[in-house]
Amino acid sequence: MLSKLKQDIPASLVVFLVALPLCLGIAVASGAPPVSGIIAGVIGGLVVGALSGSPLGVSGPAAGLTAIVSMGITELGSFEILLGAVVVAGAIQLALGAARAGIIAYYFPSSVIKGMLAGIGVIIILKQIPHALGDDQDPMGDESFEQPDKLNTFQEIGVALQGPNWGALLITLACLGLMLLWERPAIQRNKVLRYIPGPLLAVALGILMALGFNGIPSLSIAAGHYVQLPDLTDLGSYVLPSFSGIADPAFWRIAFTLAVVASIETLLCVEATDKLDPQKRITPANRELFAQGAGNMLSGLLGGLPLTQVVVRSSANIQSGGQTKLSAILHGAWLLVSVFTIAGLLRLVPLASLAAVLLLVGYKLTKPSLYASMWKQGLPQFLPFLITVGFMAVTNDLLRGVILGLIVAFIHILWKNYKVPFHFDPNRYKPGMPVYITLSEDVTFLNKAGIKRTLHALPDKARVVIDAGRSLDLDPDVREIIEEFTLTAPDRGIRVQLMNFPPGPGEARRTATMLADPQ
Repeated sequence: MLSKLKQDIPASLVVFLVALPLCLGIAVASGAPPVSGIIAGVIGGLVVGALSGSPLGVSGPAAGLTAIVSMGITELGSFEILLGAVVVAGAIQLALGAARAGIIAYYFPSSVIKGMLAGIGVIIILKQIPHALGDDQDPMGDESFEQPDKLNTFQEIGVALQGPNWGALLITLACLGLMLLWERPAIQRNKVLRYIPGPLLAVALGILMALGFNGIPSLSIAAGHYVQLPDLTDLGSYVLPSFSGIADPAFWRIAFTLAVVASIETLLCVEATDKLDPQKRITPANRELFAQGAGNMLSGLLGGLPLTQVVVRSSANIQSGGQTKLSAILHGAWLLVSVFTIAGLLRLVPLASLAAVLLLVGYKLTKPSLYASMWKQGLPQFLPFLITVGFMAVTNDLLRGVILGLIVAFIHILWKNYKVPFHFDPNRYKPGMPVYITLSEDVTFLNKAGIKRTLHALPDKARVVIDAGRSLDLDPDVREIIEEFTLTAPDRGIRVQLMNFPPGPGEARRTATMLADPQ
């Protein structure tokens, strides 16, 4: 890891600057103390970053858990009891890792994962447009469609467009221009400049511009448009978990909900981050569940929000040149040290400059070229992708968007199995000769409808040979359909021959056995 310090240190600073307002914003949107978001961010970097096998993934408080946390505080009666549920949720994740439940990460279709990435990109862009225009009523980090200010995402954009803060808009445009300039080949070929991340310079430019706009009424930026960092030296703002509600069924329901949702979102983000990794490294999913579980237990014990691996921060890490997990670990260290040492400087960072950084992150996740690439792969790939993106864009709900995409992909699988449940070689068929049907290697219950349709469509008085010689696994439901067909086939004058069928209970393998003959 140390050999990549030149890339990891600058990248970690960018991730830190992006993560800081997101940690605070997610805490505010959850109805939790702001310090709880910082604690989760520090744990996500230092602890999860060290234990995880993900080279580029960054963990912290997640917007996808905001509604569960908010509901949990209300239902359990206090934030302290919710923290107890977070500790239990972490223990459940440890058990899931030990049970090797991370294997489900490998069953998410690529089209849905890419749709999730593009959908997150769309959400980032939509949520950052108001901040880019100087409208900071909604906390940065809140990704919910229905916002705390009683407006939805699109209504907020409409309000922001009606009265933009011209100073904030100029900062956004200048920061975007600088970051795009920094990606030009001439800069990237320079042996010194290429190690300075454009987003870090953009934030510095935003601070200088905001200071320069002071005293210019039409461009000045009010206090509410900067990073709102509370006084974290106040020990009274820290709370510890309470397990007084452990006998309450609601306590366990919320703990299991947090564990399951956090685990699924983490595994989704692991798959997404691995796809973004230029080196295409693979994250061990079970180890990631273990790391997340340990992180959530410690976060809950110290008064922090529940956490997951997060695509936004991971994407910022990748796009800023991060190479190893040292970048994620360092971002947690910067969070811990900075809030006690340079809080005053951090409060000078205008949200518009961070909006510019996130707008570029969002665009790179949902580039037009990605849509063109998915279209070229055909409708079976494009449709789940587009539905995932579209649903996430209008609801800002990652998990439900992915579930809908999975449903569409599963329907396509069902249709394929219905149409082609077997192999039929037309070269072996001649009029008056038997119809040869060769079952595939794995014949599951998904093939039931297709096989039933095919057998029903056979002409009367035909001779049919059903060969299971290639089948390693024949579902009992399919076997039952075929055996029922052999019983009713004589009524239609059909002769059925079963070949090489795997044995049922108490049977030897059948070879060339005539089970139905109208003669």
